[in-house]
Amino acid sequence: QVQLVESGGGLVQAGGSLRLSCAASGRTFSNYAMGWFRRAPGKEREFVAAIDTSGRFINYAFFVKGRFTISRDGAKNTVYLQMDSLKPEDTAIYYCAASRSSTVVAATVDYWGQGTQVTVSS
Repeated sequence: QVQLVESGGGLVQAGGSLRLSCAASGRTFSNYAMGWFRRAPGKEREFVAAIDTSGRFINYAFFVKGRFTISRDGAKNTVYLQMDSLKPEDTAIYYCAASRSSTVVAATVDYWGQGTQVTVSS
């Protein structure tokens, strides 16, 4: 089992920044590719970003590319999502995910966090 606990969500004005953290415990963190997904009100869950086990291969959804940065710290068993230039349409619950697959999509996620709310006001 892997437990994922997100933190760092909150309310921010458009153009502002937030950094989400996801602390992992349980099985070896380094064995899992990590990702972030989000679900906006009334919408389906969508992929946001992913990082492989080495930290060298990163993938972003087109709508966050250039604004969000995913990273991981093996010493702290933590993955981060730095979110800059936030827009009201970024408002959603953000979920951390762990996958044993090299491709992080919803179907390959083995563990999910409980989610953290991000609200961007206009």
